[in-house]
Parts: sequence; structure tokens; C-alpha cells
Amino acid sequence: MLTVNGQFPGPTIYARRGDVVEVDIINLSDQNITIHWHGVKMPRYPWSDGTNIVTMCPITPGNKFRQRMILSDEEGTVFWHAHSDWSRATVYGAIIVLPPTTESYPFPKPHAQIPILLGEWWNADIQKVYRSFIAAGRDPPICDAFLMNGQPGDMYPCSSQDTFRLKVEPGKTYLFRLVSAMMNYIMFFKIAGHNVTVVGTDGSYTKPLNTHYIAIAPGQTIDFLLETNQPPSHYYMASRVYASGADYVPTTGILEYVGNYTPPPSPLFPSFPEIEGYVTSIYFSNKLRSLADDKHPIDVPINITENLFFVLSINLWPCGANSSCLQDDRLQASINNVSMIMPKTSILEAYYKGIRGVFTPDFPDRPERVFNYTQVSLERNESYPHYATAVYMLDYNATVEIVFQGTILGEGIDHPIHLHGYSFYVLGSGLGNFDGARDRPNLNLVDPPFMDTTVVPKNGWTVIRFKASNPGVWYMHCHFERHQTWGMKMVFIVKDGDRPNEKMLPPPPDMPRCDTPPLELLFRV
Repeated sequence: MLTVNGQFPGPTIYARRGDVVEVDIINLSDQNITIHWHGVKMPRYPWSDGTNIVTMCPITPGNKFRQRMILSDEEGTVFWHAHSDWSRATVYGAIIVLPPTTESYPFPKPHAQIPILLGEWWNADIQKVYRSFIAAGRDPPICDAFLMNGQPGDMYPCSSQDTFRLKVEPGKTYLFRLVSAMMNYIMFFKIAGHNVTVVGTDGSYTKPLNTHYIAIAPGQTIDFLLETNQPPSHYYMASRVYASGADYVPTTGILEYVGNYTPPPSPLFPSFPEIEGYVTSIYFSNKLRSLADDKHPIDVPINITENLFFVLSINLWPCGANSSCLQDDRLQASINNVSMIMPKTSILEAYYKGIRGVFTPDFPDRPERVFNYTQVSLERNESYPHYATAVYMLDYNATVEIVFQGTILGEGIDHPIHLHGYSFYVLGSGLGNFDGARDRPNLNLVDPPFMDTTVVPKNGWTVIRFKASNPGVWYMHCHFERHQTWGMKMVFIVKDGDRPNEKMLPPPPDMPRCDTPPLELLFRV
């Protein structure tokens, strides 16, 4: 398996708000690699965002790249992961952004901080899993285990000796930093016998939220406080798939109180919420609120200049006569019925150097076909997507609203959508088709959470807003790895502003090389 510095999960990076962190990526493996700083806005510097073929060509075997991770207003937990093929299954780690030394947390200083990273494990080589998945044209095989800090836990037959164990002292408060490096599943997380208090998400603080469980999607982080106020014993920390009627074995760790007592034969196991009509993927996230106080102000765009309506769909495409498809059609995915084709060279380099033929600036602002998205499925041939490498151009400081609308196509499913280069305000989510007259009055413009990954619920909608104040080339995609591979992805290009500090910075001298295009494709802008 591919690892960083021989560690799995990879090393935790500690920094403070506003730091610039330089990381040398040295590729000693036999495959191409890129590393993405997930949740880090990288102001004016997309060159180190680490998105394969969008902002850079990969670091090839035997080569290296010094990446600059430029922190700005992030404070809390973000993370890093590979962004090439499916390498992120094993290449990921936490980034803990502390307050400046002159400042403190907006809550009492915790006794200790504990990163917990959730992931997936296949017994096969992940690149072989990826290639077989592409060839078959259907869902990938279910992983063989779920992981907590690199271990499945003692409910699996392979890791009882190495199950993650956390010793805690009674009467203390601990800050947990929960990262979902999951590939394809939304997860519940719960600690038996304890409530927790959520205090942050995606590198931004939230109002305290007392809860008995957490729902977390791939690409999200949740910071929460745990008070060790229960009778000294052993308690399971467990995470299981957000799915009804599925027999998935949860991943577990064990919370062990220190002290003089006889531990139980087996730790207490938590009970998870039943997934019924009211417990949807957004039932938890709709409770999150920004602090929105004098020390942590918010700036929700009000006068919108770009109104976008993005429909998210699972599509079909007919298999060829000699294909290796398992069925007549292969699964694809799209935004506004456009399934993105990745180009042969970096979109950022093409934009910066003025290289023709790499992308087109015509991504649609709304779907060409309007239908009853959450109630009516289309005929097979009507669900075929268009294929393009299209980008959406934004003027500097444009105020953007995106209404994400899920569909029933492909039986309908949740979509955790992640935007590079920005965090955004999540104004609300709901079920059914978005209705402006009905739903806009209920959007939260007072204290919406500030996130970089939000879930669009199955057969539902989510509304976000942001100001396009970060010039560059920025990728947006579903963080379910299979959906991204099928094409549920697109690119925003944010133009430079007029002032010097509103323009994209130049590339570093050691930028990994892309193949030089033919001279006839070069032109001056």
C-alpha cells in the first residue's frame, strides 16, 4: 500500500492560523501522486492545491515538489490527502490549525486533543480495485473493513491486538478532532454512554451543539468536546455506515477510564439512530451554526450576482460491444448533465499560459432539461450525459449562490460536495425539489455554518453562498470517490481583480512538468 513516511494514517501537521507551511513531497513510489490540502483556501496560490490535472500535473515516480500550504482564516481541523486516482484510500492525515499564541479557543482549554480519522480498507491493492471498477462500469466492491485511526477494531478478526485505545482521566474535557477520510460512505460516530459538544467543523468554529451522535460525510471534519463524567469503565467509540437495512460491521475504538476498578468483560456499545424519515443525512448538519460573534464575525453575501442551479445526477451510458461492462450500461455522474472529462494537461497551466483546446468556458449555470427531479425518473436514453471539459468563469468578488438539487436518477443518493479554494455558508437543506417561494424565507442568513464540504441529501437540495475573492482555478466535486470518478465534478475559474493583491501569484520554479503542447496550440491573451 502507498503510505507517507511509512505511516498509516499519515503524519499529523500542526500549525497556527495564518502560517505558511512548506512540505516536500518526494515520490519514491511507482505511481503518480498529488497531495491536496483539503479545506485550506490557498489564497491566490492554486499552484499547490494539489488537484491532479486541474491545478497541477502529477509528481511522477522519482521526482519531488515543494508545496506551500498557505493558511488564512482556517482554525480547527482540516486534512490532507492524495488527489490522484484512488490513492487517497491510504494517503491521508490530519491538519490541526491552532489559534495564534496570543489567542485562545472560544471554549475552555481542553485537557488533551485527540485526532480520529475514519477510513476504508480493501484487502486488494487499491489501484487494482480502481481499475476493475472502471472496467466493470458499476459500483465498486464494498470495502473489507472500516477504519478508526488505521485499525478496524475488535469486531473484525484481524485487529483486536491493535484496536485504537484511548486512556482518559475522570473529570476532564478532551477535544476530539474527527476527520472523515472515507471513500464512499457517510458515517455515524458515537461514544457509548456519553454526550458530546460539537464546537467546530471544516476549520471553523460553531456554536456549541450538545448531541449524542455525529453524522459526518467524506471530506468533512467535526471538532467536539467530551467530558469524562461517567462511571469509570470501558466504553466503545464506534462508527457505522449511514444506511438502512445494511449489515456493515462498525469500526471501533475503546475509551478507557484510568483508575482502580474492574473493567467489564466487554465495553458498553452505543446505540445508533434509526434511519427513518426524520433521520436523514442533513438532520444533524442542519443543527450547525456559526459563532457569528464579535471575535468571529461572518459575512454572508446578500446581493447575489451569480445565481447558479446545479442538478446532481447518476447517469447511464451504453457499453460498447467489446467492453468489459457487467451490464448493458455503465454508470456515470454529472452536474447539470455534464460529465467532466479530465484533459491531458493541467487546466491551471492552460489558463495561466493561454493554451488552447484544454477547456471551454461554457459550463451551464442551470440544466438544459427541467423535470420533477425527485419524483420522476427519465427514460434510459434521456439520462445520457454530455461529456465536456467545461469551466464556469467568475469575475473577481462576484457574489455566488448555488442551489444544489439532487435527483431520483440512479435511485437517488446523497452527495457530499466539496469546493477547493473556498469555504462557503450553508444556508439550508431540505427534501424534495427546491421551491424558491417556499424555501427561501427559511434560509439561514444570520449564523449559517462556514464549511468546505456540504451534503446534498438524497432527493433533496442544499443552498450555499460565497464571495469569489480568491483568484485561480478551483475544483468542485462530489467527495464520494465513485461519483467523482464517474464525472460529478466541474471547475470554477475566478478571474484576477484590478489591484496587485487581487491577482493570482506566479507558479513556483519546481512545478511538476506537464507535457508541452504543440506550438500551434499556444496563443497570447
